[in-house]
Amino acid sequence: MAVNKGSAALETLNNTDDVKESASFTKFKSGTTLKVLVKGTQDLASFYSYGIFGKVYSFTPAKPSERNAKGFIIEGTETPWDLAAKYHQDRANQARAAGDTTTEEEEKEAARLYRGKERYMMGFYDLTAEKDIVIDVSKAQAQAIHATIREYEEEIEAGEIAFKLSKTGQSTSTAVALTPIINVKKGLTAEEQAAFEAEKGKPFNDALFDSILYEADHAEQVENLVKAGFDVSKIGLSVAANDPNDEAVELGEGDDVPF
Repeated sequence: MAVNKGSAALETLNNTDDVKESASFTKFKSGTTLKVLVKGTQDLASFYSYGIFGKVYSFTPAKPSERNAKGFIIEGTETPWDLAAKYHQDRANQARAAGDTTTEEEEKEAARLYRGKERYMMGFYDLTAEKDIVIDVSKAQAQAIHATIREYEEEIEAGEIAFKLSKTGQSTSTAVALTPIINVKKGLTAEEQAAFEAEKGKPFNDALFDSILYEADHAEQVENLVKAGFDVSKIGLSVAANDPNDEAVELGEGDDVPF
């Protein structure tokens, strides 16, 4: 499974070192405000997302790489996309050693394209839609949301409080906020109040986390690299013969791959 749920997700979230059913992320674009019930303090899951906008849709590896406590990939467990990122990062390091800053920046940007991005799924109960929902946020956004959840943990456990979940801004200035609705009788419609009373105390359906991500196996990841314009022969792979058991890839020295 490509996600860490509950306490495992909280462990990575708080690390400041830099029902089988069909499910999908709830649309949560800038300008959106949702009225929600927080059912628990651990309704979240972490994962690493890969893909290139406009070329390859986002996916998670069916067999993700293994990472240490600081998030560095353990050598020998890399996915094809991790290897592509490492290829360009190594070239950036070589360019830096040679004093070629232009090539260094180009290669670092190329490495960034193939690198996995840490993301978080967070679960809430949508009081207007009257169903459990999952939103997709960055680690920084998840930390901001969870800081509010921790602040109001007692009220959440007592079923005394609802929240407004909102997103504002654009691009790198995008921000999310979880704002308490202290007086639910004033802050919620009659229908939303009824949903609040009916759902408080019930657990979140965290099975949604298991069915929401698209997982790509090894072969599809290699095909996606080709689609993205990467020459997979540079990392010892080919589309025709990409069984990971047959790979002969030189990974270089070092215990971890820091990307």
